[in-house]
Amino acid sequence: MFIPKLYKSEDYHLMREIIKENSFALLISSVDKIRATHSMMMLNEDDPENAYIETHISRANPQAKTLQNGDEVLCDFLGAHTYISSSWYDHINVSTWNYEAVQIHGKVEVMDHDELYAHLDKLTSKYESFQQCPMMVKDMGNAFVEKEMKGAFGIKVIPTEIFIKQKLSQNRKETDFNNIISQLEQADDNARKIAEKMKQIKK
Repeated sequence: MFIPKLYKSEDYHLMREIIKENSFALLISSVDKIRATHSMMMLNEDDPENAYIETHISRANPQAKTLQNGDEVLCDFLGAHTYISSSWYDHINVSTWNYEAVQIHGKVEVMDHDELYAHLDKLTSKYESFQQCPMMVKDMGNAFVEKEMKGAFGIKVIPTEIFIKQKLSQNRKETDFNNIISQLEQADDNARKIAEKMKQIKK
């Protein structure tokens, strides 16, 4: 990911927020050919000094058939994003896109049985806990869970490089910057979220 200095962030809390709110991300590999799979990802911070990404894909997925311990992958998270019209400037310029993104390059560690079970349990709890009648892994019956687990390929991604990008019109003068915020506040949820982010960086 190309990140001009103006848009580069080293804010770990921002990274956590982007991953948490946009956890259906891309797992990208190039072992035999370039492959990409959308999958549910979680940031494991049991040991804050050695945090990593955990995810799983179908064992029937060709990507699962090629990945092994030590292989390099890329986890790509796209946060809030929205179109920025050049008509909002007080001069002629080009339109663009404001967005937040995180890319984590890392090494694969294939999960063993117990790690995969713990991962699926945590993932299910994260999304089921808000349901009216939550269905947790422990409620599904051990035989059923074990059968379904045979079809899942779980991996941990141990980070080697982390890139955090926050492109929020930092290159615009104050009048244009404020007008962009005003325009975004009249648009959809994603646009309003970017407007709020822009306000925050100017505090």
